[in-house]
Amino acid sequence: MIVTGGDICLILVTILLPPLAVFFMTGCSADLCINILLGHIHAFWLIYRRIKARSRYGEGGYAYTGNATFAPAAPAAGYGAVGTAY
Repeated sequence: MIVTGGDICLILVTILLPPLAVFFMTGCSADLCINILLGHIHAFWLIYRRIKARSRYGEGGYAYTGNATFAPAAPAAGYGAVGTAY
């Protein structure tokens, strides 16, 4: 696993204010509510899952799907010659 500068910034934000780091990663979701209750442990776990997703799917090749899960990003619609009408 490679830790980038963005991950280090998230870790620093997590140390100071865990819900803010979770908001940066997931937006206003159930994970934000869970993090308000659990704090640092949950925030560091989400960062770990994000780093694992990046190493598995590549930079920008993953999307957050909720419940602390990341999946491969969907390809852009209409890319290539498959399924297009000329």
